[in-house]
Amino acid sequence: MFDATAEPGGESPLFSIIIPLEYHRGQWELSWLGWTSQTADKSLYEIILVVPPDFTAREQLKALAGDKARLEFTDSGHDIGLCAFGATKARGSYLFFTESHCRPEPDVVELCIRAIDAHPDWAGFSCRSIPICHNRLSVAEAAMYQADIEFGMKQHPWRKVLDQCFVTQRDVYRECGGLREDLGHFAEWVLAAAYHARGYAIGYLEEARFHHYYIGEIGELKKFTLDFVQGEIRYLGEARNEPGSELLEIPVEWACQDNFDPALAREAVRVVVRSGLSRHALGRPHQVLLALWRWAEPALFGDGPARCRALFAAIRARCILTAVALTGPPERISRWLRRYIAALIDVQRLGCIRDVRRGARAASAQLGVLAKAGFHAEETWHGRKFRWSEPEAVVWIRGTPGGNIVRIDSPEIREPQARIGVRFYLDGVRVADPSIAIDGDGFTLSLDLPNSGTARLAWTCPRFPAGNDARRLGLPIMAIAISASAPSGVNSNARDQLLIKQPADIRTA
Repeated sequence: MFDATAEPGGESPLFSIIIPLEYHRGQWELSWLGWTSQTADKSLYEIILVVPPDFTAREQLKALAGDKARLEFTDSGHDIGLCAFGATKARGSYLFFTESHCRPEPDVVELCIRAIDAHPDWAGFSCRSIPICHNRLSVAEAAMYQADIEFGMKQHPWRKVLDQCFVTQRDVYRECGGLREDLGHFAEWVLAAAYHARGYAIGYLEEARFHHYYIGEIGELKKFTLDFVQGEIRYLGEARNEPGSELLEIPVEWACQDNFDPALAREAVRVVVRSGLSRHALGRPHQVLLALWRWAEPALFGDGPARCRALFAAIRARCILTAVALTGPPERISRWLRRYIAALIDVQRLGCIRDVRRGARAASAQLGVLAKAGFHAEETWHGRKFRWSEPEAVVWIRGTPGGNIVRIDSPEIREPQARIGVRFYLDGVRVADPSIAIDGDGFTLSLDLPNSGTARLAWTCPRFPAGNDARRLGLPIMAIAISASAPSGVNSNARDQLLIKQPADIRTA
């Protein structure tokens, strides 16, 4: 049995139960009664009620809590921030995070104590969430989120932090960075990834049950998704290189954001025209027209049309959802709720990316790829991660003024002879063939960059006809590396060691 009095004086409890009183949805009194009805010895846990500045029932709360809980007041207005603040005040060896609209069953603490003894390899664990529904939309909301929770708890390799009911060793929580208020509910994913990357196991204690109240209001759903998306894009914009960051999935809106860059799109138009006029393989009239049509919109309007289409899709889905929530069958409500949330996330991501992209790009001062347009999302082939370019693509590169070596790693997914059809352009000027070395793993270019050290490197190539894939595919790109030209007398092996690798992922932008 775990010794609950391990610290000097025997005063520290085993658990610190942290309950943020934001988003209580009128359920905080039921939540409180659930905690005061636990069958476990009360000396084994302390209850910390973290109170936001806008909580209106403070006197009622003080009277109800009495000496059975500690009240901690903070200026934070988000439940993740309240949890993080409560963790700094906790005395227990284990932190127990929950929400004030969640009601535990009476044996939860007792079951958690048993789990600690039975699973010494667990650094933390989440409990089971049972939905409470009160209207037609809340039933669909619960079904959608419960499916995601079940997937995370039982199938996903690491996404197992559920703030409705999450127990963790306090020291491990601190080592992994804790919950970050500025990331909103995306902080749960970041924390879970940090645990997994550091080798800490998070279990699932299915027999410990919490009843979670689903509000079933479209406005609250919109607010929650925006909170998550803002945290997601903020985290990606930081371009962190910390344990767990590599595990977080990059959304396609982020990975392909530079496809809407007007300057890069105009460069794509320019090289398409020049490639077409030179009667290159891309120069077949219908291929040239298709390429021009593809790049004309972002060249003229940036991401405006894409955001408008996403907004229209979200508005349409919300209108239909509002109607079917009144009289439609449950399966139709669920279907349109999922469509609305997907469309809402899309439009919110595009809006958040628009807010952060300029600052993120300006902050990049190292050699490498500053931005890239004409790329699809990352995928894997024979265990190797890469990104397909389109038949025309542009990368904005930064090197040193003067001579530079640009290495483009491109696996031989296409037939070898297709490499001969690739044409490279630097700031719109065709790169001469003697400056391009082609091998089985890609291309090495010798380029002279202007005094600014920055330039737009573009290429065109024949479209790759890939089976049932309707995308416009060009070159598979694994990485792009940039270095100053090797000085006289340095052999090619030494030159290769000078390359500064830049993964073909958007996080290098």
